[in-house]
Amino acid sequence: MLGLLLPLTLPLGARAQQQPNAPLPDIRQLMNEVQAHQKQLEKVRENYTYSSLQTTQDIDQNGKVTKTESVEGEDFFVNGHVIERNVKKNGQPLSGHDEQKETERVTKLVEKAEKTPPDQPLQGQTISISRVLEIMEVRNPRRENYRGRPTIVFDFIGRKDAKTHGLVEDASKKLQGTIWIDEADRQVAHIEVIFNDNFRIAGGLFASVQKGTNFRFDQAAVNDGLWLPTGAEGSMQARVLMVKNLRQHFTERVYDYKRFSVETQQPKDAKIVPVKKP
Repeated sequence: MLGLLLPLTLPLGARAQQQPNAPLPDIRQLMNEVQAHQKQLEKVRENYTYSSLQTTQDIDQNGKVTKTESVEGEDFFVNGHVIERNVKKNGQPLSGHDEQKETERVTKLVEKAEKTPPDQPLQGQTISISRVLEIMEVRNPRRENYRGRPTIVFDFIGRKDAKTHGLVEDASKKLQGTIWIDEADRQVAHIEVIFNDNFRIAGGLFASVQKGTNFRFDQAAVNDGLWLPTGAEGSMQARVLMVKNLRQHFTERVYDYKRFSVETQQPKDAKIVPVKKP
C-alpha cells in the first residue's frame, strides 16, 4: 500500500484551503481526480527509497501478547511494485548467511516484478491505493478536519462486480471502510478498512481471514510538501489449515526517504546509487 513521489510541482498541490461551509465537490469528479493523482504518484515512486520498521505481535484468545518480532528494511520499487529488503531482525543485523539468502530472495523478487504489470500485485503483496479506489463504491460524503487540514470523507464498500486479479484484489471485495481525502491537495490522507465477511483461501482449506480483520494507513506531506506514506497499523484474525487460529497485531513505521537511481545495467542486483546534490 506504499506510494512515493518525485519532487515535482503537482497540478493539484497549489489549491487554496476550502472553506468549511463550501459545497462538497462532485463525488465522481473528485474520485477521478484522486485516482488519477494516486496513479501519478505510483508511477514516479521508483525514484525513492525509504526505511521501514515492522512490528508484529502474536496475541492469544485472551488478548495477551505471546510473541513480538520486528523487522527493519530498506525498501524500493521496481515496475510499480514495492521490494522490501530486510536488514535487521529484532534489532540485530542479519548474519552473513541470512544476508546472502535475503539477497537471493530480493533478486528473485526484482526479476518477478519486472515481468508483472504494475496494476497486478505480486504474490503476497498488498494492493495499491489507486487499485483500491477502482474496486470500491463510495457513499456518504462529508467534510471533516484531519490533522488540522480540511478533508473530504467517504465511506466505501467493495464492489462485488469489480474485475480483480489474484487473491489480494479478490479479498478487497470483502472490505468496507472510510477514506479521508485532503481537500487542497486531492491526496489520500488516511484509510481505515475492515473485512465485512470471512475471506477463504482455497475454499478455506488453506486459510480463512476472519470477519473483523482491520487495517489503517496514513500518508502526509512530509518531504518538501510531497505526500508520502508515514505508516500503517492493523489487527488480523485468521484460521490456518482449518486447525490453527492466528491472531496478530502489527504496526509499520515508514521514514528516511531518499532519492536514488537504479543502475540500468544491473537491475537484478537493484543497486542503489545516491543522487549527487548540486
